[in-house]
Order: sequence, then C-alpha cells, then structure tokens
Amino acid sequence: VQLQASGGGLVQAGGSLRLSCAASGRTISGYAVGWFRQAPGKERDFVAAISGTNASTWYADSVKNRFTISRDDAKNTFYLQMNNLKPEDTADYYCAGRNRWFIATRRDLYDYWGQGTQVTVSS
Repeated sequence: VQLQASGGGLVQAGGSLRLSCAASGRTISGYAVGWFRQAPGKERDFVAAISGTNASTWYADSVKNRFTISRDDAKNTFYLQMNNLKPEDTADYYCAGRNRWFIATRRDLYDYWGQGTQVTVSS
C-alpha cells in the first residue's frame, strides 16, 4: 500500500487546515488508519486514528476537540481536519495504515506510511 499525504501549509494561529491521505495499491476499507506528527528535534507522536469499521476514533489529548479524523473508503482516502491551530501544532504530519481493523497509538504497530506534509502555524 502506498500513501500520499497532502494539504499542509502555513496558517495563522486559530486557523484551519485539512490534511488528506490517498491510498493506492490496495483498499483501506476495513483497516485502521491514523496520523502522526514530528516536530523538529522530537520524536514522531501519535495524533489521531480511526478504526477500520469507522466506528471508533482516538485522539491525543493535545488535539482533542480541535482535530477530527475521518475516512472515505469509496475514495480510498482519509483526512485530518485541524481547527483552532496553535503554534505548537507545527510539525511534519505523517499518515499511516495498519493491516488490522482496530486502532493503535504506537507507531511500531503501523504497517505502512506516507511521506510527511509540513504544517506551520504562526503566532
């Protein structure tokens, strides 16, 4: 499976961005997918995930109530809607997928990854 992330950019604090991750090579339907982010000099951290059944989502505390993960299996694409962005959200954002239906927050439990898309939030 290949993942292609897009939608990053420069935004002012309080603004919004929508990241997309398009999959190819296999359907993502029925499989959990998620987003991670990596700020300069820091580790890649979990942001959000959605189960393969589309019934469950999970968020890092730092983004809860501001970010929303969703998926459109018909388009083989999933999304991260980011609202009320803060300077501390600045990072490279990576999409990832699992070969299981249930959510995971550890990056070593994800089987395939997209390239990063850069998000910069100015104060």
